[in-house]
Amino acid sequence: VVGHLFSALDIIRTIRDPEKPNTLEELEVVTESCVEVQEIGEDEYLVIIRFTPTVPHCSLATLIGLCLRIKLQRCLPFRHKLEIYISEGTHSTEEDINKQINDKERVAAAMENPNLREIVEQCVTEPD
Repeated sequence: VVGHLFSALDIIRTIRDPEKPNTLEELEVVTESCVEVQEIGEDEYLVIIRFTPTVPHCSLATLIGLCLRIKLQRCLPFRHKLEIYISEGTHSTEEDINKQINDKERVAAAMENPNLREIVEQCVTEPD
């Protein structure tokens, strides 16, 4: 499980902030302690990410959650279920955002929006 923890962290640490040139790790939006991996079946794991927006009313929190989900879905090298949450008490509308970023249909609809998809791609693409 420890190896899976670090592979999940390695995948998300390089995601860039939608508005700043920094990565989510540099901004301490994601840290080692925000990733949890639990074995839920034979060769299947539950990956839980709790991220901390830079400000309590961050308008980009949903977008950051979306970036985390898309990058992990694409890059995790093992079978998994993903749960992504805002760290408790760090955002004014955390419940709504948690629902949005863990709802498959809403995530799929968001990724069908060309503008949104382009922003997500810019954030999750590895720098050359």
